[in-house]
Amino acid sequence: MSSFAGGYEDGGENEDVEADESSRTGDQREVADDEDDRDSVNAEQHVDDDEEGSVIVRADESLDGDHASRDTDMLEQDVAHVGGDQDDGDYFERAVSEEVPDESSVAPLHISPLASPVDSGSIPDDTLSLQGSLRSGPGRLASPSPLAAGGPRRAVSRTVSGALQPFEKRFETRLSASPAGSPRALSPAFLSPHSRQISISSQFSQISQASSQDGAVSNEDTPQTPWEVVRWTKLRKITGQALSEVGKRNFGRPTCLAVSALIAIGTSKGLVLGFDYHQTLKVIIGQGTKATECGSVTALAIAADYSTIVAGHANGHIFTWEISRPARPFLQIPPIDRSSLQQPQHHDGHVSDCAILHIGFLGTRHTAIVSADAAGMAFSHVATRGLGPVSRVVRSTRLLGRYPAASSKAEPNRKPSSVLAFSPLPLGNVEQATDSMGITALLTPYLLVIVSTTPIAQTQHKSPRPKEVKPHSTLSGCLAWFPAVKLKASNAEKDRENSDTKLVYCWSNVLTVMDVKVTENDDPAKPASLEFKSRSRWRAEEAIVAVQWLGRSVLGVVTVSQRLLIVEDGSLQVTDSIDLLHRHIYHQDLFSQQLRSVVENLDSDDPSLHGVVADAFYMSFRAYKGRMFLLGFNDLTVGSLSNWADRLMALMEAGDHIAAIRLATGYYAGSSNNVTVGLPEHDSSRHDMVRERLLAMISASLSYSFSQHDDERRIRLRELAEVCFEACTSMQETDYLFGSVFEAFEEADESSVYVTTLEPYVLDGEIKALPTEVVQSIASHFISENQAARLEELLCRLDPLSFDFDQITMLCRQHGLYDALIYVWTQGIGDFVSPLIDILTLVKMIQEGDDDDDLTGNPFYESAIKVFPYLAYSLTGRRYPKGETMDDLEATRVKADLYEYVFAGTPTAWPPGGKRVFRTTDKTQDEPAFPYLVLLLEFDSANFMSMLNEAFEDPFLNEADEDNSAHGTLSNGSASRPGYKMTRQHIISIMLDVMRQHDFGQEDVVYLDMFIARSLPKYPGQLVLSGSLLTQVLQRLCQPPSDDLRDDCQLSVEYLLSTYRPTDVAALVRALHEAHFFRVLKSVYRSEKLFTELLEVYFEDPEDQQGIFDCIAYCLRPSTGASPKQVQAIRRTVMQHLQEVANINVVRTARTLHANAKDLLQPAVATLVDTYQQFIFLRALLEPGLVSDARDLKAAALLTPDEAAAFSEQYVCLMCTHDPGHVADYVNFLPTGNLRLESVLSEIEKAGVVDAAVVLLSRDGRARDAMDRLVVHLRSLEQALTSLVTAAEESPDAASTQEAAEDLVEAIAKYTKVGIWLCQGQSATAQRRPRPRTNFAWDVPEDDLDLDEWLWLNLIDAVVQTSNNTSHAARHIEETTVPDLGNLNLSRVTMSLRTNLQQTFTALLAATAVPPKPSDIVGSKPAHDNLSFLRILRAFLTRAATTAPSLAELRAVLSDIFAAYSYEQGILSVANELLGSDVFADIEDANKLRQRGWRPRAQVCEHCKRRAWGQGIGEIVWDEWMLKEQVREAEKARKIVERGGGEEARRLERGKARVKAAVSSERNETQGEESRKLTLIVFACRHVFHRVCLDPAFRETGKPTAELYSCPLCRTDA
Repeated sequence: MSSFAGGYEDGGENEDVEADESSRTGDQREVADDEDDRDSVNAEQHVDDDEEGSVIVRADESLDGDHASRDTDMLEQDVAHVGGDQDDGDYFERAVSEEVPDESSVAPLHISPLASPVDSGSIPDDTLSLQGSLRSGPGRLASPSPLAAGGPRRAVSRTVSGALQPFEKRFETRLSASPAGSPRALSPAFLSPHSRQISISSQFSQISQASSQDGAVSNEDTPQTPWEVVRWTKLRKITGQALSEVGKRNFGRPTCLAVSALIAIGTSKGLVLGFDYHQTLKVIIGQGTKATECGSVTALAIAADYSTIVAGHANGHIFTWEISRPARPFLQIPPIDRSSLQQPQHHDGHVSDCAILHIGFLGTRHTAIVSADAAGMAFSHVATRGLGPVSRVVRSTRLLGRYPAASSKAEPNRKPSSVLAFSPLPLGNVEQATDSMGITALLTPYLLVIVSTTPIAQTQHKSPRPKEVKPHSTLSGCLAWFPAVKLKASNAEKDRENSDTKLVYCWSNVLTVMDVKVTENDDPAKPASLEFKSRSRWRAEEAIVAVQWLGRSVLGVVTVSQRLLIVEDGSLQVTDSIDLLHRHIYHQDLFSQQLRSVVENLDSDDPSLHGVVADAFYMSFRAYKGRMFLLGFNDLTVGSLSNWADRLMALMEAGDHIAAIRLATGYYAGSSNNVTVGLPEHDSSRHDMVRERLLAMISASLSYSFSQHDDERRIRLRELAEVCFEACTSMQETDYLFGSVFEAFEEADESSVYVTTLEPYVLDGEIKALPTEVVQSIASHFISENQAARLEELLCRLDPLSFDFDQITMLCRQHGLYDALIYVWTQGIGDFVSPLIDILTLVKMIQEGDDDDDLTGNPFYESAIKVFPYLAYSLTGRRYPKGETMDDLEATRVKADLYEYVFAGTPTAWPPGGKRVFRTTDKTQDEPAFPYLVLLLEFDSANFMSMLNEAFEDPFLNEADEDNSAHGTLSNGSASRPGYKMTRQHIISIMLDVMRQHDFGQEDVVYLDMFIARSLPKYPGQLVLSGSLLTQVLQRLCQPPSDDLRDDCQLSVEYLLSTYRPTDVAALVRALHEAHFFRVLKSVYRSEKLFTELLEVYFEDPEDQQGIFDCIAYCLRPSTGASPKQVQAIRRTVMQHLQEVANINVVRTARTLHANAKDLLQPAVATLVDTYQQFIFLRALLEPGLVSDARDLKAAALLTPDEAAAFSEQYVCLMCTHDPGHVADYVNFLPTGNLRLESVLSEIEKAGVVDAAVVLLSRDGRARDAMDRLVVHLRSLEQALTSLVTAAEESPDAASTQEAAEDLVEAIAKYTKVGIWLCQGQSATAQRRPRPRTNFAWDVPEDDLDLDEWLWLNLIDAVVQTSNNTSHAARHIEETTVPDLGNLNLSRVTMSLRTNLQQTFTALLAATAVPPKPSDIVGSKPAHDNLSFLRILRAFLTRAATTAPSLAELRAVLSDIFAAYSYEQGILSVANELLGSDVFADIEDANKLRQRGWRPRAQVCEHCKRRAWGQGIGEIVWDEWMLKEQVREAEKARKIVERGGGEEARRLERGKARVKAAVSSERNETQGEESRKLTLIVFACRHVFHRVCLDPAFRETGKPTAELYSCPLCRTDA
């Protein structure tokens, strides 16, 4: 990567520009192999590397008279502005081949011999490199200016400027004047090196991508915007000679690329074309040799000294050529014949007709080569010494892979493999032990293998494919080395001068970076030991097909969708993303045939297999010295990352100076992607490089911005001020910020913008000191804005030593900024008494001016009240107003000064020995004792006591030893004063004297009393007060002057009584009663063990009623120690107030009595007057889980069964009234003996709880009575329902009638279920008596029925009668009235009753017609005769025939009965079908079969062998699929309309439906023909064909000639 920008050599450095630049040969690297012959020596290049990696080429070269240095000059002239980033000694120096400047422009320092880019042969690309990453996207760098928000800037015609001037002057000189006739005066957008159209890119202006492209894409002669991520340049001369149609006919189609000092292109005719950087075809290798007979060139590599090229061919041949002697190969390595593999012993080597996919040189030797082929085999080839290619003997050693078996059946389980990626370790610019080891990395679909070839082949490292690779994903692999290089001083790490060797390798979408540490062996004869460590891993969104190192810390990654990702090595973050799809990178399917079985035999249980094999891109993407070379199908392109200076310059030229400053600030701070833009990693080096340019940009931007006077001026200046502050604070250039920047704003009368921007930096603490002139500007601004509070906050956060003391104190007094005034006095001078005097002056003024009691309305009150927090902070060792802690010595001095002054007995001069004395009265003789204390107490005694309470906690007031009373000398040099001897006792004594001597109000005295009461227990050993004084304090506290102080007085009494107990307790109790201090009274009674009085207080206290329960528990607790007489008194008191206690919480009352006095439960229930309270009381005892605050719904009863028996009957009776729905459930689980039937049955019947009555009668053995009561209730419900139905036509509200009818139906269903429960219980325990055989055609007497049968008969009869009578009434009302009954739906009522009848017969059938169990058949007599149902049915029919008025009514009854049986039959049939088949499993299997489909056997058509599917097929497949989906959706919508019916469906049927928008886009004939070409036919045998290959007529007409096709291959085989 370069750091040159626009031709000036001042843009940054990057020592790790590439391993190729740091490759070393010649004198620094002596050839270690003694077997090299004279030809090898003659071909050796002598190249010296300096520290920076620059290459010095000596004169004794033989490369056709030209060498790398001359090639470099050529490239300087021809590859104009290739990317904009360059390093010292780099081959790629930027040339200026621009338009001829006008006469007024500065002449360039270096002029290309070519007149224009057209003549140069290299043209900038015509397409932008759009970015997709967040770090370099639009949101990060764009300035929030209206230009960015409003749309793209206009393209401006530029004049020629001094493009080659130093960086700073390029900004400064162009801002002084505007070119004549320019449409926009003094804009930095005119700082362009030549005239061109510029559009702000989407990455810097937040403009939409479409707008950015419209402005940036131009013809080929329009240079690309330089701030793009990658500057692409098409090498037109090379493209015209090698990739044009003529070139392809002459030399063959380009197949691979190698880049070094020479640009080498291999072709399909076996030739290698060598171009220098002038894009001149310097050499054609292979013409007239055997190489042209060996197939296309499939792999290329250039030696480290740039003198030799090795080429691998499609048939397995390898040729090594000297560039200076292309007539014949320097070395030839033929493949071995496949027939020789059958021999037991044969030479190693590539197999014939197996293409060489990878090849490379080992170190500096021309005769040491490594290679890998398509069959997955890799070899190292070393040629012995000889006199030419004929006499040389090549020894090949197999490194990886196995030779193919004689037949496929010989090794059926052998996994196919191939070498996806392969690279020998290149040489760095420092000596390493690995240079002579021949380290080579190989990547297969399953393993990464690193081997050393010298002195013998040995595996150094193996790594399996990482688990992060997604199973069945796209199979791809690539890798790249970066050798160890010497670090520059700017980037060198501690104790480390050289970087480690690094290897990046990728499987599918997982990229891994591995560090290789080399440890030299003590024994020179032994090789060095290598340590391989995977440092970091990153997962891309899609498969990676190529990777290259663009620098020591920058990676270029190409994905399968042809996107170029720029990745930082350290963080593995994608800094930029560029779409390369439109560049048509050359790629080829090299691995799918070899790995065919991996795709064809896709096994879902084997995660190592893949769904598809990606094409190979590695031969088309190369990096050299930070440049990226892309071999396309029709062109060759070179690109380079733009550096930091390019980007800043482009932004300034575009006029977005704010974004430029912000970007430069990010570069300086290291928050941007500095590595990818050519900045050093070391902070100091980067700061030195960026600081000067950043300051120049700020100066230029200030000059320009203040010269503009438009509507956006204020917004632009605000943004400019923000970026100036960000930049200067990052660089710590406060002198420049408060000097030049401030002066610029001040001169332009825009200081308000500067101050507004400065404010948050001061508040956040980033700026702590300001010059005097800036402080004056801040004060003027905020005072003019009437924002004194904000000014005060700013002043309190600045260093007071930077202020003009006289000016700032006068300003603070004038505007009432007393916080700032205190801050300046205390922290600027260290005087804590003078600000106190200033505030006391305010207090005196307030008290003299206001006669009323309310001082808060005074305008100076808010400032005067600050005296108390100021004293609180200072007397506790904290600085006001920040709260910072002082050091001990200063804090001691400050406290002594303040205590001495505040509690001074007479007016005192300050400073001591001075003449200034502050007096609290106008007349000296009226001055009171302790004048300052009196002044503060009269001003606000409450706040003074609060302040003093905080000060009392400071240890300064602790009792001190005599010799420790003095704490040193004061700041003014005087000896220690009385302030150092101040104690708590002394302070309270002074305040008591002051209160007695002056006429203070009762409220002020009470505040002092509260202070004494609360301080006494805190400092018991330091405060000694007499009992009479404390008694007076206690009495005054029991007489609070206002209700607002009542709680505070009560709390103070509690504090005082914790350490002081008066002798007259009775008087104390009376005083507390009168003051209503119930909380204190409770404490007194509890301590005196007066339990009844304690209970009575709780009843008097309205604020703590819930505490009565804890009090009762406390009083009745045995541990309390109450005497029996006291216990009886407590119990009497509780019973006397029981109703009051229950009114508070009846549940807690029950729980408390149960826990402490169970014998009071019965009297308590009787005492309660409200029946609901009785009910809740008993429920809390018997069913605690049902009360409202229950935590456990299944909580057990509090009472034992014996204890509960006394309350059960009363509870049931109360439940009938307050919770009738729960009665049946409760009595069902109640023990039998707990209830007397005669006592509760009447209450149950009175409440209408029939289900509970049935339960009780059934449990009492009176099943007949239970059924009779149930039938009577059903009859009453029936009468109510039929009456409601009959009167429905007269009801004014049909909805209410419907709701009432449904409620009655629900009640009938409920009580029917109760009857079913009763009958089922009797049937379960019934004992059948023996009966003679009976003819059921005879009548069955009801007396002959068993009890359960009789119960079933009566229940069925009642249910049937209810259903029939209601149905009859409903039919009658429907026949005699109009059909419209409003909301009344009688059919729903009758249907519900019929359903109830069916459920009843179903229950009867289940209870009486159950077949006998096998155990019943074993005995001599069956337990059931299974005839109960028939007897019940016969008796029912007899009764129905008697009561039915006609045969039709009987038929209706029978219909309902049989409907129940048909309903049961239907349910059983459906259940049997569902359970009899595993429907879910069948559906799942069917869905899997449907989704599986057929996977084609290959990616190419079996007939024409062209790509049929997969990557690279083109966008037309997607377009056709979208078109098909649109047609399918339209057809689906049409069918929905047809099924829905209606007018639209009829119009559609008649062909008159409204025509909707066309669902398919119009396609021309060419598009239709292309679509037909890509239509596929996939057979079940998995062979795939283009349809036009099977049916040629389909290409012309678009209509198939056959409906069904058969596979030609399988038909032939058959």
